[in-house]
Amino acid sequence: WNKMKGIWHGHAVLEFITASKQKILIDPFITGNPQTDLKVADCQPNYILLTHAHADHVGDTIKIAQQSHAVVIAIAELANYLQQQGLETIGINYGGSVVTEFGSFKMVPAWHTSALPQPNGNSLPLGAAAGFELHLDHRVIYVAGDTCLFSDMKLINHGHGVDLACLPIGDHFTMGPQDALLAAEFVKAKQVLPTHFNTFPPIQQDVQAFLQQLPADTGLNVQIGETFKF
Repeated sequence: WNKMKGIWHGHAVLEFITASKQKILIDPFITGNPQTDLKVADCQPNYILLTHAHADHVGDTIKIAQQSHAVVIAIAELANYLQQQGLETIGINYGGSVVTEFGSFKMVPAWHTSALPQPNGNSLPLGAAAGFELHLDHRVIYVAGDTCLFSDMKLINHGHGVDLACLPIGDHFTMGPQDALLAAEFVKAKQVLPTHFNTFPPIQQDVQAFLQQLPADTGLNVQIGETFKF
């Protein structure tokens, strides 16, 4: 088959384009993101997946979904909130899957908080943080979302390993590089894409040092906006 493509757009913004040209956009934080190559007006995904409700992950979801008519998949409470904003959503919860004609999206746990900042300065709690297990084009991709290291990562894809693990390495708000190395072991990742680093001062990391500590040929050294195949 034609190979599926992935693009890292900075921070936790991920895009996967299947062999059948379905576009899946994850955590589209574009406006206010100093690290992304994307422009909101250019985004035309079929699906938007959200790991949790923090502003640097929900990002421009509403605008993008309005212009592209993308279906938004998120944990039930966040999906319900976005549905009230007029979007087409599918709300799921841990262990639940959305099955499509080209693959499936399974929601898995993450250890992190989840609340959306409101104009009045308060935060609106919207469910819990999650990750995703994507089954696309005979590949399994683990998008950890914002999380610490936890031992149940060993259960991702029933312990059979994943083709790609997208793991936060920023520390401070998520696991740091040393914990991410162990996470890569836990999920038996054939390839690892580091995310969620260098966007803000507290999450500055030496990504090259992290990649060098991974087993040979597993770390994906990609630039922001660069397409990779796996």
